[in-house]
Amino acid sequence: MTAGERLVVARVRGFHGLRGTMRLESLTDRAEKRFAVGESLFVEGSDGPLTVVESEPDSLGWRVRFAEVTDRTAAEGLRDAYLEAVVAPGEELPRGEFYWHQVVGASVADVDGSVLGEVVDIYRAGGAEVMVVSGPAGELDVPLVRSVVRVFAPARGEIVIDGEALGLRGEDAAEDEPTAGSTNAPREPDS
Repeated sequence: MTAGERLVVARVRGFHGLRGTMRLESLTDRAEKRFAVGESLFVEGSDGPLTVVESEPDSLGWRVRFAEVTDRTAAEGLRDAYLEAVVAPGEELPRGEFYWHQVVGASVADVDGSVLGEVVDIYRAGGAEVMVVSGPAGELDVPLVRSVVRVFAPARGEIVIDGEALGLRGEDAAEDEPTAGSTNAPREPDS
């Protein structure tokens, strides 16, 4: 992501009052900056800026009012819209760090070489991000933690995980193992 590009930072989830105040789900780690009074956001795919005139965090995310959205009816027209901010010079991420949208679409494989699918979404759960991987086995939720992710190179479109750490191979392996007191060795005929 380079300066001048736009980045999704919020999604409109609801409304508060009659003056056009919106409830935003924050999709950024820099919410205090992105939603500060005087900052401009853009509805995804549009060129017209929305200028923040009031903002405050609340229990559901942020309550934000824009100069260009003057009443509840106008705000309701933006329900579920994604809001973008322009990346300013100096806000580029350091090497090895990625925005979520740069990870979506990357291929995901197990360390054993089996293809698990591709990243279709990312969400935050507790203190960690979780990738939603869609593939032959359906959808998998894969936490982005070192004990699970072995190779993380979304710029190359490559993510390798330890399927055993997620229990993807553990049950199959357990079914193949002999149970206590049994053996797979050939038996001698009873005499």
